[in-house]
Amino acid sequence: MYVILVYDMGQKRVGKMLKLCRRYLNWIQNSVFEGEMTEVQMKEFVHEAKRIMNEEEDSLIVFKNRDQKWLDKQIVGVERQSVDPFL
Repeated sequence: MYVILVYDMGQKRVGKMLKLCRRYLNWIQNSVFEGEMTEVQMKEFVHEAKRIMNEEEDSLIVFKNRDQKWLDKQIVGVERQSVDPFL
């Protein structure tokens, strides 16, 4: 599945969440990530994220889609991080 993930964490936890997200997805900007994940990877990610989060203060929002081809993406201004598969 194709995932867009957004988080808002307390200052003490934001660095840990950033490292976790980078293990699974591509960084887009600030607290926004995107990429492909399997169902198993998603379950692992959520489990690890819950260990980092304070669920009474922090939020994690995950948008899921079957495939990236079903998503129209428009960038206005500077693209912070390209996710092109070409080097």
